[in-house]
Amino acid sequence: MTTSQTSATLGTAATSSSAAARPLRLFLGLDAAVTAGNGLIYLIAAGPVGDLLDMDAGLLRGIGVFLTVYGVLVGFLAAQQVPSTAATKIVIEANLLWAVASIATALFGWFDPNTIGTVWIPMQALVVGAFAVLQINGLRKLTN
Repeated sequence: MTTSQTSATLGTAATSSSAAARPLRLFLGLDAAVTAGNGLIYLIAAGPVGDLLDMDAGLLRGIGVFLTVYGVLVGFLAAQQVPSTAATKIVIEANLLWAVASIATALFGWFDPNTIGTVWIPMQALVVGAFAVLQINGLRKLTN
């Protein structure tokens, strides 16, 4: 094989990896935007959101810091032409853990939210769980 044939083969492989990564990048990007946006709302409006959900504003600020930083990191991952498999698996596992912990929070009444809070917590858990499922499917397409 000549140098130009080798370069063409490598270029085709890189292009197909990039195309295969497109759905994963989309799902990571949506996750990043929703998560960071939610985190910023918790940070900026912790008092009113705390009143709405009947949850401690300090707790919401702490969650807001975590979600904002996490969302930014996931955004950096989504910006890669082909996201790292290992980093993507960490995001998926973190999302699944968050979803399960949120459902447990609602079931066991931790943090004692009102009815709106009790509905909000599992709803956001479903969104986070859906992101994890979409990311799993996107990663499978990339690695197959």
